[in-house]
Amino acid sequence: MWAAGGDVPSCSPYSLRGRPAAPEAAESAAISFKQVTDHQTGLILICLKTSLYPSSKVSLVVNVASECGFTEEHYKQLQQLQRDFGPYHFNVLAFPCNQFGQQEPGSDKEIDSFVRRVYGVSFPLFSKIAVVGTGANNVYKYLVEASGKEPDWNFWKYLIDVNGKVVDAWGPKVSVKEIRPKIAEMVRQIILKKKEEL
Repeated sequence: MWAAGGDVPSCSPYSLRGRPAAPEAAESAAISFKQVTDHQTGLILICLKTSLYPSSKVSLVVNVASECGFTEEHYKQLQQLQRDFGPYHFNVLAFPCNQFGQQEPGSDKEIDSFVRRVYGVSFPLFSKIAVVGTGANNVYKYLVEASGKEPDWNFWKYLIDVNGKVVDAWGPKVSVKEIRPKIAEMVRQIILKKKEEL
């Protein structure tokens, strides 16, 4: 299971929520993480701050919910992004959260089953966390501090560049389609740089 905090084993290649990754998926999405023993340190926070993505990926971090008015539009568009740009140069990183309108009440297993069955989600889906308040996960503390923007509802989107820098953040009323051109350009720059290095 992808836990956003606590003891984190080295995981390369990774599997989602404890399910073994298919060989081709594991190869394309392999991420190497250091052994983390600090319970206050989030796994993704380590990756963002230390740029441990060996393949230099752009990431879109999103707090998701299954019963929100924005659920269908966002999940469909997020999965389209993942299909078009991932997993070599880009990944959506989804964090279920039940803080806004209690619209993510299910267990991790129920959430995982729902989004994969209904929307065919293939991007990393993490354990449910808090994104605001005193119990906010360190990943979101970092994102809020770096962007100056705190989530006030579901489906806030934080765009992270290859160096772990927060480029920008948007609320749920800004569609994924609207930020797609920015992501496409960032991915294009990664590809061009790799070609230059060949």
